[in-house]
Amino acid sequence: MLLIPAIDLKDGHCVRLKQGDMELATVFSEDPAEMALHWLKQGARRLHLVDLNGAFAGKPKNEAAVKSILRVVQDFAEENDVGEIPVQLGGGIRDLDTIERYLDDGITYIIIGTAAVKSPGFLHDACGAFPGHVIVGLDAKDGKVATDGWSKMSGHEVIDLAKKFEQYGVESIVYTDIGRDGMMAGVNIDATVKLAQAVRVPIIASGGVHTIADVEALCEVEGEGIEGVIVGRSIYEGTLDLAQAQERADELSDEVTE
Repeated sequence: MLLIPAIDLKDGHCVRLKQGDMELATVFSEDPAEMALHWLKQGARRLHLVDLNGAFAGKPKNEAAVKSILRVVQDFAEENDVGEIPVQLGGGIRDLDTIERYLDDGITYIIIGTAAVKSPGFLHDACGAFPGHVIVGLDAKDGKVATDGWSKMSGHEVIDLAKKFEQYGVESIVYTDIGRDGMMAGVNIDATVKLAQAVRVPIIASGGVHTIADVEALCEVEGEGIEGVIVGRSIYEGTLDLAQAQERADELSDEVTE
């Protein structure tokens, strides 16, 4: 079970939102690259970046911050001889040129959310053009998918869309329960497992992680096809210690495989 620290970018700063509300942003760092380095030193094996301004504008808005993070990640990987540390990025990605530019910069996985729901053809084209590099982000509440920075509810069922996008060739699915995101109210295990059982591609859980108990609960269902969990407010506010939690997740995974 991979614990993936989230670095949410707003106006060049590292912030966290509550339930996707841009007005409820807490600034945790003026220097996102320094924040990335901090999580790498804590043992992060992948990073999750979100261009929040981009998500609302429909085009990239924090590219400078993204590039500074990528430089730090590449330097850290070289200095510590740990191989590639994947970085995944979402927010405002609406065309193939943007994807290509970000991949050239060093992003490993591109997350397509709103555009996947509104323009399935774009997601299909992206999967064809960049196989192995496209993750779809499904943000849902009560089983229905939300779009546009969670400001609009679609009529689509999460599982129906997940099955459709799986056929397109997405690498994995980031599933966020938006009712819990940023609220540290615990992960929606049931809904996450239900989705994982419905598709063959890996699921990355997101939203609601509060303590190590949430990580342990996810580890118990890892075998259903859940490969990781994005952690945000909990590691920034200290209710979850990233290094300890990843160590515990590794222990539990080892116990399952023995």
